[in-house]
Amino acid sequence: MTQNWFDQILVWREKHIKEKHFLLILSLMIGILTAFAAILLKNTIHLIQHFLIKPIETYDANWLYLIYPIIGILISGLFVRYIVKDDIGHGVTKILYAISQRKSRIKPHNTWSSLAASSITIGFGGSVGAEAPIVLTGSAIGSNLGRMFKMEQKNLMLLIGCGAAGAIAGIFKAPIAGLLFTIEVLMLDLTATAVLPLLISSVSAACISYIFTGTDAMFKFSQVEIFEMTRIPYVLILGVICGLFALYFTRATIWFEGIFRKLGSFWKRFFFGAAVLSILIFLLPPLYGEGYDTIGNLLGNQYSSLLDGSIFSNVANNWGGMLLFALLIILLKVFATSATNGGGGCGGIFAPSLFLGCVIGFAFSFVFNHLFPTHLPQENFALMGMAGMMAAVMHSPLTAVFLIAELTGGFDLFLPLMLVTISAYFTIMLFEKHSLYSIRLAKKGELLTHHKDKAVLTLLNVDSVIEKDFVTVGPEMNLGDMVKAIARSTRNVFPVVDENDIFHGVVLLDNIRNIMFRPELYDRFKVKKFMVSPPAKIYNDMTMEQIMQLFDDTKAWNLPVIDRNRKYLGFVSKSKIFNSYRGVLLENFSDDA
Repeated sequence: MTQNWFDQILVWREKHIKEKHFLLILSLMIGILTAFAAILLKNTIHLIQHFLIKPIETYDANWLYLIYPIIGILISGLFVRYIVKDDIGHGVTKILYAISQRKSRIKPHNTWSSLAASSITIGFGGSVGAEAPIVLTGSAIGSNLGRMFKMEQKNLMLLIGCGAAGAIAGIFKAPIAGLLFTIEVLMLDLTATAVLPLLISSVSAACISYIFTGTDAMFKFSQVEIFEMTRIPYVLILGVICGLFALYFTRATIWFEGIFRKLGSFWKRFFFGAAVLSILIFLLPPLYGEGYDTIGNLLGNQYSSLLDGSIFSNVANNWGGMLLFALLIILLKVFATSATNGGGGCGGIFAPSLFLGCVIGFAFSFVFNHLFPTHLPQENFALMGMAGMMAAVMHSPLTAVFLIAELTGGFDLFLPLMLVTISAYFTIMLFEKHSLYSIRLAKKGELLTHHKDKAVLTLLNVDSVIEKDFVTVGPEMNLGDMVKAIARSTRNVFPVVDENDIFHGVVLLDNIRNIMFRPELYDRFKVKKFMVSPPAKIYNDMTMEQIMQLFDDTKAWNLPVIDRNRKYLGFVSKSKIFNSYRGVLLENFSDDA
């Protein structure tokens, strides 16, 4: 009965509301729902933290802070293992995979499972962020709401982007950053039809957050002095340092994740992750939780609080000890984050990258101010470090600039923010062309980029463009039989294949045109005498990008396809690729939604 009622609504909608107009309505709904999900996640995390921390006496705090994260990743891991029964880690990577496969389908449980698991993990002090889980939650809301209303495939992908944009805008109160995040990180095309739904979701989510949580920026920041042009070289150097540390963070994360995968069983991963996390938090208390308290203190120039509760607290007035402590945090944060997720917790790298950037920016200015008479404002450079690190880790310079400005209200620092993000981004691109979110898919060849040509080629494969209507000839065949084969064919290229289907070469019609009409030569010449090697051979395990590169290098129009044992499989023609390209382009990237 309920289904019939809903079907009637769908029929009425199709008759009275155009698809492109209904898309805008859904984008508004997604923005509102995602904002409430973000508010719920933040409040749940704060409620758990308040409940755990309030009863603690000061002398007990360190030991309980040591235990809480372990309890959190255990509860979260058991919840995922026995209730969700699915992998919900690497939220943004899952969204990229859904987009790359053109399925735009995210499982319904992702609308709540990531929210529940991450609130437990982070509420108990896991060293991760809430942003990736809420982005997955928002994208799942968009995907499932679109599927419920029977939206077309290409619009489903846009609704996933609307959910992600709304999630970032809702949790950070940053509508511009939400829009840019979807374009840069999720790599959706910036088209006329895509911008408006994304913008509606971002703005509506931000408005809901403003209404329920106030209009204040997430971090209180006041610029103590105007930015001076003479400090531009320091800003650029900071960007390079952020790029190099981002490379370290990316490579170390992938390496440490590999160790957890090798451990196999859940309990082995939990005990190993718990041990690493416990030791690191005991030695470096700022690694506890998201690290937003530390960010707030550094932006307020209260850097001495960085050492509170640690075994290094007695060196608070020693700049060398302070620097060593900050360096340990920078180097070991990646292992605390990976141990949290690898041990069973659920969280993202968004907050860790902001945390690291803030500490890097502070440490950079702290060193220069003590070694040279530079007088760099440490609050400003901590802010710039956040933008630089985020731009490099996520390969998203525009998102970093606007997010940091919206997060802190530091719009007066737009120029240095842009400089540090550009410097950091170009530094990381010299060594790693994929972000930490996309590197896992890139290694499998499953990544869809926002470069349209590469995106379409990603959707094609050799099997979809191979042609098998070429008439084959044998190397021992004489010219007379060759002429008969030419009469049966509509092609001017003939693959030479022996009885074992091994490829030997090709016969080009133009090469034998001067002898093919001389019957007295039919028994004198054999195919192996006038066959030639093709300009290149395509192997069936090549990607379409590699194939197109072969065509560009050789200027050929047709190339043979063989396997690694040299068995002939067919031909690929440039015209076939272009036809397939146009078909995929019209199906998946047209703007007439």
